Amino acid sequence: MLMLSSSREPPLTCFHLIRHGMHGEYGRLLSGRAGMSPLTARGRVQAAGVAAWRGLHAIDAIHASPRRRTVETASIIAQALGLEVVIAPDLDEVDFGSWNGRSFPELEQDPRWRDWNRSRSTSATPGGETMGGAVARTVRHLETVARENTGATILCVTHCDIIRGTIAHYLGLSLDNLLRFEVDPGSISTILLGSAGGSVTRLNEVPA
Repeated sequence: MLMLSSSREPPLTCFHLIRHGMHGEYGRLLSGRAGMSPLTARGRVQAAGVAAWRGLHAIDAIHASPRRRTVETASIIAQALGLEVVIAPDLDEVDFGSWNGRSFPELEQDPRWRDWNRSRSTSATPGGETMGGAVARTVRHLETVARENTGATILCVTHCDIIRGTIAHYLGLSLDNLLRFEVDPGSISTILLGSAGGSVTRLNEVPA
């Protein structure tokens, strides 16, 4: 990827946002902050695929949400790259409150769940956090790291909705548009941050 910038401006900080690999609850439960299932064999292959991705150049640090599935994904990548995993609480999954750990068929019977998926910008989770709050803490983490590590390349292992919300933020999209694009397990999305703001340069690339 070729990046051109003025010599008078500080270099951009690159963030590769990685969705964790598949785990035992994938597709069945809204794991949220309750999920404790390890990665499946497929999920471990997805993590290894990220580590071997040809676009992964000179990673300076690996940050991960504290959930088991993200830490395990990050650890597989870190071992291959000879790095340590830094746990970053601001990259944590959305706190879904009483929805954490519920099955999707059960959630579909709850009108609040349908409202949440129609209007992420205004709906709230029952006893958890708003989508806007989750995005705000993630953006805070990225922008703090960017200020303190100008020109670095940071790999962040986090969750589907966190990546969707962060991408929407930097594209200037309403959070109501989150379900209009996919973020697959083991995928890579890239954001460049600098003094002029952020730009999205990659979305949902799955290493071959």
